[in-house]
Amino acid sequence: MQKLAKDAVKLTKGAKVVGLGSGSTVAHIVREMAKLPGKESIEFVPTSLQIKLEAERSALRLVGEERIQDIDIVFDGADQIDSRFNMIKGGGGALLREKILISAAKKVAIVADASKFVQSFNRSVPIEIHPMARSIVWKKLFEMGGKPTLRTLDKGYPFITENGNIILDTTFASIPDPKKKENELKNIAGVLEVGIFTRRADVYYKARDDGTFETIAF
Repeated sequence: MQKLAKDAVKLTKGAKVVGLGSGSTVAHIVREMAKLPGKESIEFVPTSLQIKLEAERSALRLVGEERIQDIDIVFDGADQIDSRFNMIKGGGGALLREKILISAAKKVAIVADASKFVQSFNRSVPIEIHPMARSIVWKKLFEMGGKPTLRTLDKGYPFITENGNIILDTTFASIPDPKKKENELKNIAGVLEVGIFTRRADVYYKARDDGTFETIAF
């Protein structure tokens, strides 16, 4: 992953504002960003406290949401990537902020382990909802054929996102049309964001177990 991260940060050449997703893969990239010559001229927008702390330790220049509209490239990971390069994200709970950055960025780079690349989705979809809507959203997800589970911490307390919301990890028998499913779920009142990402990234880095990696660019 370190070799991969070293190659990925080359994409920041000429960038003035860089978005940072969340997760361990992005943490590797942040540490490589710290070694960039001229990093002082780049502004970074983090999506999570985890990556914000990592960026502070790396002495990166952090800025807030006012610079999101100017993001040149965003680096992020993925929980699953299907054969058409749709993604499921949100395993770490930052799906709302990640989708905001990805929707705004001029370019998107995704870094993931080879095991995350699948033919079709076979894991639950994180759905961030307002706490007040928990019961009604739960009911509507069941009516749509979903099986929701409230995400909890180790001791059983509900997982609360950095936005103050809860997450229903929801399994579906199949998702033949991710874009349609994303729109259907977002039309439920109380759903704030869905962990189905249908914007195709500009480049995907696939890390293999043997220490090599593959680059898939569009």
